[in-house]
Amino acid sequence: MTFHSDHKYSITMHADDLPVIGCLRALSKYSQRTGNNQIPWGGTKDRDWERNHHRITFHFSSAEYRDLFVSEVLRLLPPDLWREVKRSDSDPASPQSHE
Repeated sequence: MTFHSDHKYSITMHADDLPVIGCLRALSKYSQRTGNNQIPWGGTKDRDWERNHHRITFHFSSAEYRDLFVSEVLRLLPPDLWREVKRSDSDPASPQSHE
């Protein structure tokens, strides 16, 4: 089992199309191969996406899982629908409230 603090490898993505965000959420869950695969897409609710100007951040427990995510995004989603905003190797995930 992994904890939020273990998921420090982040990537922030921008997409204006909400269905693309749904695809990114699914790919983040798929890419986190071990541990808690719910954590990568925490904080990416529709309201988070809107509040953050169509940007959401995914958190992985390893750089390899983050790289797998990027690889799958590149393979499956047309590049004109999304863009990478930033990456970090020291940005741990935060537990999400269940509002």
